[in-house]
Amino acid sequence: MDQILVFLQALLDQTGAVHFSFGNLVMVIIGCTMIYLAITKHYEPLLLIGIGFSCIVANVPGPPDDVPGGQAISALLYVVKEGGLFHYAYQGVALLIIPPLIFLGVGAMTDFGPMIANPKLVILGAGAHLGIFVALILAKLLGFSLAEAGAIGIIGGADGPMAIFVTVKLAPHLLGPVSVAAYSYMALMPMIQPPVMRLLTTQAERQISMEQSRKVSKLEKIAFPIVIAIIVNLFFPPVAPLITMLMLGNLFKETGVVDRLAKTAAGGLMNVIIMILTVAIGSTMAAEKFLTLQTLEIVGLGLIAFLFGTGSGVVTAKIMNLFMKTKINPLIGSAGIASVPIAARVSHIVAYQENPKNLLIYHAMGPNLAGVFGTAISGGIMLALIGVG
Repeated sequence: MDQILVFLQALLDQTGAVHFSFGNLVMVIIGCTMIYLAITKHYEPLLLIGIGFSCIVANVPGPPDDVPGGQAISALLYVVKEGGLFHYAYQGVALLIIPPLIFLGVGAMTDFGPMIANPKLVILGAGAHLGIFVALILAKLLGFSLAEAGAIGIIGGADGPMAIFVTVKLAPHLLGPVSVAAYSYMALMPMIQPPVMRLLTTQAERQISMEQSRKVSKLEKIAFPIVIAIIVNLFFPPVAPLITMLMLGNLFKETGVVDRLAKTAAGGLMNVIIMILTVAIGSTMAAEKFLTLQTLEIVGLGLIAFLFGTGSGVVTAKIMNLFMKTKINPLIGSAGIASVPIAARVSHIVAYQENPKNLLIYHAMGPNLAGVFGTAISGGIMLALIGVG
């Protein structure tokens, strides 16, 4: 009997089961929760299913020979094991290959007409970025360096690719927790934003209907990406790679003569990039890396940034109404953060719940798109002031 027990123990020692920790269990539960929210609540399933599943797998210990201490999955997949699948997925993020390609696809899917038709709503794209600087200041007070604080603060822009881009430039060692926080909160915005929006508005304000915007000409839509690309490359070169690709994708869409390229960028290419991105992000969520005080501080600061960004956007809209004859629905102010089109969709849903005849989605897209440029400008300023090109 003793020999059988010894044999079984030796066999068990060759597996990762003996190294499965409480931290691993916590992260597996977090991953399962993400998948649950994606399936049952439809909270951005394109992001949460891939991130959640990769988080689960990243916390299944491998045999001792694969990784010292057995604290990760097998060498075939582990993110830091050169030659592994997750490793190369992560390199696409770390080497800033994935973020510009995401912007290319987003540009090919985006109609900038709402922003062009109502340019005053661009103000909301600036007003909703208070969270970036609140998080930056708090991070500095918690002992992070200025560069690290800048990387943490950009989470508040709710722009995943921009958060990755700025973090790689300022504090690449924080890329894992920053990207996890940015994309997780983006996906969970239908949970995070509505309570803040309702707290800061009255029922009457939430029921405000907005007039239909003017029709934007084809010439305006074609000229827009060209002009913006020139301006960004001239005045904000640190973030030019992302905005340039965003504008190229949009030009593919608006010219109407390269439908194959536009459909590929917005469809097949974008789908592949999302799969690679979510695997890369989820694979960084191993318990020994994620369940640390520093990571939890970053995640907490990211949440604060989102809350302040949402609130400042709504308040900015309320202030604008003090000076406007035709009032705007302050709910669209929350769409001023850059998560396109998630934030605009949340604004529309909250307004629709108050008044089913109130369709805000088109109006909310204006500040939502402006938020992309607001985050880019904030990121560019950070990179310029901190001295990273």
